[in-house]
This record gives sequence, structure tokens and C-alpha cells, in this order.
Amino acid sequence: MNARRWTAGLLATVAAVALVGCTSGGGGEKDCTSDGLTITCAPDQRSKTPKVIGELLTGGQYDVSQARGQVVVVNFWGSWCAPCRAEADDLEDTYQATKASGVTFLGVNVQDSKDKAIAFEQGRATYPSIFDPSSRQALNFDIPPNSTPATVVLDRDGRIAVVIRRAVTKDELLPIVERVAAEKPAPN
Repeated sequence: MNARRWTAGLLATVAAVALVGCTSGGGGEKDCTSDGLTITCAPDQRSKTPKVIGELLTGGQYDVSQARGQVVVVNFWGSWCAPCRAEADDLEDTYQATKASGVTFLGVNVQDSKDKAIAFEQGRATYPSIFDPSSRQALNFDIPPNSTPATVVLDRDGRIAVVIRRAVTKDELLPIVERVAAEKPAPN
């Protein structure tokens, strides 16, 4: 079995387990709601902070833990993905509209060559992207983004607030990000 099929199978299995936990009350996420493509978790029921660390397409390293105190919107994308191309402007517009309120964006490029990913990102996104050709970053999420594209909104405490497993538009994403940005961080 090739690595791509193995990774896809593993992601599908992890996603199925996570969805069961979210909709049936197991796994500590009993107050998450799902329509099958979007999962939203109440602040007191959000899963732990995912470990997102990797090499940036432009060089250097990124660690999501350094963004604590900000809302982080993580978008999984590939240059080969037509819906990713369709949502790119909406993501950038949402980033521009929210960055002054303590919101940052991070792309995670999956199943791609670095040259194609860099060429795709130029002129489309002003926020950074991690290069993750093996799609391993998705395995770090309790509620995995098991599709491409997928967008995950982390609250100011770094916990998963919303997972959207399809392309997004600014009209849909902007109010979600603004709502999470308006929340107060959890007390320590």
C-alpha cells in the first residue's frame, strides 16, 4: 500500500472516531454540534490545543503555541485542489478584515510539491503556510480536518472552536472568526 493511501485511510479512521465522540457525547466533546461538514464546540467543551509545528514555505519554522492569545485560523490546502483555489481570495479577505482584532491565519499545504505550493501562494496569501506534503499535521487535531480544503478555528487559548471540512466563503467564515475573537480567554 502506498503512503498516500495509508495516510488517507488513517485520516478517515481518526475522523470517524472523532465524529462519533463529538455527536454521541463521548470524548469530552458532548456539546459539539455537527451538520456533517462543520463542527462547532462550546467554549467549555473544546478539545486540547493541537501541536502544529513545521517548516514554512518561505523558510523558517512555525509553532502555533507562539500565537497563544490570538485566534488562529488554520487552512489545509493544496495547489492541485480546485476548491482551494476558489476559496483563496475569501480566506485572504477574512484575514485582512480580522487581523487587527487579534486574529492570525496559517496555511498548511498538503500533498504538494514545494515549487507548486510556493507558486500558488504568491499573490494569493499574505499569511504564512507550513509545507506538509505527507499531511501529518492533521493527525495532531482531536477533531481532524479530514478533507482538503478544511479550515480550523482555534480560540485564544489554542483550543479547537470550529472545524469546517469544505471550502469556505468570506460571508460564512468572517462571522465565525469574529464570534470566536470576541470570546474572553478561559481563566487560568
